Amino acid sequence: MLIIGIAGGTGSGKTTVVNQIIKQLPTDEVCVISQDSYYNETVNLSYEERSKINFDHPRAIDFDLIVKHLKKLKSGKTIEQPVYSFVTHNRTTDTIKTHPRKVVIVEGILILNNEALRELFDIKIFVHADTDERLIRRIRRDITERGRDIDEVLNRYQDTLKPMHLQFIEPTKNFADIIIPNNKHNTVAIDVVRTVINDRL
Repeated sequence: MLIIGIAGGTGSGKTTVVNQIIKQLPTDEVCVISQDSYYNETVNLSYEERSKINFDHPRAIDFDLIVKHLKKLKSGKTIEQPVYSFVTHNRTTDTIKTHPRKVVIVEGILILNNEALRELFDIKIFVHADTDERLIRRIRRDITERGRDIDEVLNRYQDTLKPMHLQFIEPTKNFADIIIPNNKHNTVAIDVVRTVINDRL
C-alpha cells in the first residue's frame, strides 16, 4: 500500500490535485481520506459554541483516529470513515465504508502538522497557491456550499484562518517531498507524482 499525504492552505486546490492524480488510476486501486471528516465530535456543545471553534488549529482534528484508521487499512481491514457536516459544525451519524486499496490519499490543511500521521506517508505533497487566490476560493466555497455569509467568511479569515495558516500550515511545507504550485501550469508536477506512484506500484 502506498499512502500519499496532500496538504496545503484552505482554497489552495488540494481537491483539484487529488482528482488529477486519481483520474489516472483504476478506481478499485485508490481511496481518499479527508482530514475534514475527522474534526472532533462536539455533540456536547450548542450550535453557537460549535460555530466559535477554531477549526484551523490542530486541536480541532482527531489525529489519533486518522492514524488508527490508516493503520487498519494498512493491515488490510475496512474502516468506517466519519462524515462531517460544515452546516451544523458537527459529525453526522453516517459513516463511509472505506476498503484498503493499493493507493490511499490523505488530504487536508493540517495533515503534515502531526508527526505520527506524517510518518505513515510514503509521499508528502504540499499544494501552494497565492494568498489572494485562496481567499477568493474560500469565499466562493463557503457561501455557495456551506451556507455562510460574506461577513462571517471574512471575519473568520482575519481572526483565525490567516494566523493559523502562518503558524501551523505554511511551515509544514518543509516536510513535503514535492511542492506543487497550484496554477494552470502544474501538469508537470502532477506527471511527476503519477510517475512516482506508478513506479512504486
